[in-house]
Amino acid sequence: MSKTPKQITDQLLDAALMHVPFDGWSEATFRAAAADAGADRALAQAVCPRGAVDLALAYHARGDAAMVTRLQSNDLPERFRDKIAAAVRFRIEAVEDKEAVRRGTTLFALPIYAADGARAIWGTADQIWSTLGDTSDDINWYTKRATLSGVYSATVLFWLGDDSVNNQSTWDFLERRIDDVMQIEKVKAQVRDNKLLSGLLAGPNWVLGQVKAPKARTDMPGRWSSPQG
Repeated sequence: MSKTPKQITDQLLDAALMHVPFDGWSEATFRAAAADAGADRALAQAVCPRGAVDLALAYHARGDAAMVTRLQSNDLPERFRDKIAAAVRFRIEAVEDKEAVRRGTTLFALPIYAADGARAIWGTADQIWSTLGDTSDDINWYTKRATLSGVYSATVLFWLGDDSVNNQSTWDFLERRIDDVMQIEKVKAQVRDNKLLSGLLAGPNWVLGQVKAPKARTDMPGRWSSPQG
């Protein structure tokens, strides 16, 4: 039975992780991964057209999947802000090799790949909100994910330099960042409750109210799915 593109990518990724600490997410790593996995070079290039960059994104997606699985199988705290904190912590704890993340941070800091890195972080925030049951379909859909993307990326950067026992300094940092966000939400609520300010903002709020969350299209031509074997 032939392997699916995802299975081939997973094999390449598993092989690449042994080389990333030394060569980063580079062409050298991709070549070594293909050789170690016994994958035909042309086939490896077909499933990962950008080589190690695609493997780095696959590594990030693997961490997201592990986080979602843990979120769905754990009893979460009652307060929603604590659920968010737990989700970010689960995502970081899904990382088995800090150096792989460090190398990925360097890769996606390059201008040519910055958009890929931003999409990956946004995707993590989106999966957290979606898994926790977010049903917003207006401007809040965007602001929630943008805010959480900032919290998550800042926490990861702090974690990369954290040498405290059991990463306790990172978890304390995360709590402070979420407290900062909650203060912003408190101010927004006070503005909404203020008759004068809410009146002045009626126009801008109406405009923002016309913004809707994106909807996935399933009726577009040219969609590809893996054959069942």
